[in-house]
Amino acid sequence: MSVLESLRIAGHGLLANRMRSALTMLGIMIGVASVIMLVAVGNGSSQAVQSQIDSLGTNTLIVSRGFGGFGGGGFGGGGGGGRSRLGTQSRPALLTLADVKALQNLQNAPDIKKVAPVVTALSVTGAFQGATYSPTLFEGTTADFAEIRNETMAAGSFFTQQDVTDHRRVVVLGQTVVTNLFGSQNPIGQNVKFGNATFNVIGVLNAKGTNGTQDQDDVVLAPYTAVQDTLTGNSSNLQSIAVEAVSRNAMNSASTEVTDTITADHHLSAQQAAGISVLNQGALLQTSNSTSSVFTTLLGAVAAISLLVGGIGVMNIMLVTVTERTREIGIRKALGAQRGSILGQFLIEAMLLTMVGGILGVVAGLIGSRFQVVGIDPVVAPYSVFLAFGVAVAVGLFFGIYPANRAASLRPIDALRHE
Repeated sequence: MSVLESLRIAGHGLLANRMRSALTMLGIMIGVASVIMLVAVGNGSSQAVQSQIDSLGTNTLIVSRGFGGFGGGGFGGGGGGGRSRLGTQSRPALLTLADVKALQNLQNAPDIKKVAPVVTALSVTGAFQGATYSPTLFEGTTADFAEIRNETMAAGSFFTQQDVTDHRRVVVLGQTVVTNLFGSQNPIGQNVKFGNATFNVIGVLNAKGTNGTQDQDDVVLAPYTAVQDTLTGNSSNLQSIAVEAVSRNAMNSASTEVTDTITADHHLSAQQAAGISVLNQGALLQTSNSTSSVFTTLLGAVAAISLLVGGIGVMNIMLVTVTERTREIGIRKALGAQRGSILGQFLIEAMLLTMVGGILGVVAGLIGSRFQVVGIDPVVAPYSVFLAFGVAVAVGLFFGIYPANRAASLRPIDALRHE
């Protein structure tokens, strides 16, 4: 019997029981669509997290205040008034402008490209024409911060190093701050009161969205000199230091240089140096990618269970089909049909069920992946489409073998006696 003839008979058998065949295909379709969609959700989630991390700066290190063994007088314990190391170990480690200069020295840190100090003003309220708003972050820094943190402008411009040197009271606003203070008005050139000081708006940042816990657009940036003059006081202490490595491959070495430079310049012990917190964006991205990969694999594995259930359904239906067509099988074998022909016919019928169900599942999965799922834009991974369809066909072959073999093994005399 030719393959075309086997396909014709298989198709006729499936159409003879349309509802049963449709429900079986539905099980396969759901399984294939689930694999494609859930892998797409995992892939989309991974890309969203990567985009959020990249928005913080692709080669960025954040040096922040930890709890080390140096006290309120700065690094080296110069202001400790004879206080012992044990007595200062619970005090927060302080970062200073001297550390910024040390990190800018290429001899100390050849893998560091740019460095920017960060001074944070707390609980600052802005006021403009009767509207008031308290941004989550009010940070003072330098012009290099824009490149380090990958900040781009929606309007106006970022402040310059000359603005920092001249202590100019200018600010760059995030989109959330603009919306709450200005509404639909153009903020560029407007004067806004922050605390007891007036700042001129010179730029608006492009939107970055949320990083999962914080609105990255709810921020005000200004020259750190102006922030110290008006909001925080002229202390040399910094909340953090933003550092840009020369490349992503140099992130680890740049992180080591940060720690070594501060440790050497201030003669810190190993215990004191442990108070220096260096957030490595590259390591964070690598960890995130690893976690997302496990998450995506888990989602795909859960979805694959429905394919297994669908395969069991195929096997069940094919066993019923063999039972119903026992006399037909006996007649065909009595007329000379070979074992291979009977086996091939029922295998083709099982695979036809799964192939049609698989094609419908691919279509459903691709359509479903065009819609947001729990706030995530799914991104279809091409491999998942081929993998899901291939597994569906393999499931049909695997679960069709037993019913087909059972049909092919029937003795003609027994089959003809079957009622």
